[in-house]
Order: sequence, then structure tokens, then C-alpha cells
Amino acid sequence: MIRRFGPAPDPDRRYTRRPGVYALLQRRDKLLVTRQERPGPGSAREFQLPGGGVDPGESTLAALHREVFEETGWRIAPLRRLGAFRRFTWMPEYALWAEKLCVIYLARPMRRLGPATEPGHVAHWLDLDRAARLLASEGDRYFLARTLNRLR
Repeated sequence: MIRRFGPAPDPDRRYTRRPGVYALLQRRDKLLVTRQERPGPGSAREFQLPGGGVDPGESTLAALHREVFEETGWRIAPLRRLGAFRRFTWMPEYALWAEKLCVIYLARPMRRLGPATEPGHVAHWLDLDRAARLLASEGDRYFLARTLNRLR
């Protein structure tokens, strides 16, 4: 059973399944997160774990590397899969209601190659405790809290 975060699905609404992969990227006492500085209509400026959707035919790890690089400019070394959660949400950038299946990895940031390449995304280093408070997704906060003692 995959843990759900956020509101329960509306039984009268049709949801599109959207697999995604995200990373906890820790260096010393900081966590690398991303924030959309110029979100689209209906989106908020919020801190998120770097990651995103897995494209059709793409492996989970290939998607993790691609998404983290696009949103932060960093190359990473995945360490291990921490778990998964799902949430039901409106995705304004795709104009659809989605059942997001989010897989979370612990990974190590290896090398910054430049700024984020995805428009509007900016990488930020947050103190671990501050990140635990500011991450917008309840599922992201859950996995960070579960992992926090090991990250220190």
C-alpha cells in the first residue's frame, strides 16, 4: 500500500496517473531544493524537492538525473530509494487532475554544471530544519523528516 498525502480523491473526478521521481540532496547541513521563481497561472512560488515526471519509455533513474539537472544544474549520484507516496492534485501547467505517484531517492549532489535549465526554476540550499518547514509537499516533508536524523 502506497501512503497518500493531501486531500482524498474526488470520486466524481477522473485523474490521470503521473509517475514522478524526486531527490533528497544533502551536503553537510544543507538540502538542495528548487523553487519556481516565475510559476505559471495557478501555480505557487514554493520550495520543492528537485525532480518531476517520468517520460514514457524513460527509466526512473534516467528521469531523476534529467529532472534534477534541469531544475538545479547539478549532476547527482543516487544512493538509495527511500519510498513512494501518491497525491491527487490539479496540475495547472498540464491543465489536468493527476494522481501523482512520487518515488523519493536519497542522492548526493556531485557537481554543479551551471544554473537550472528549466525556465523559472532556481536552486536553493536550505538548512535542513528550514527545509523541513518550507517544503510545500506534505509527502516531501514526511520523507525528509524520516531521513533527517541520518542526514545530520
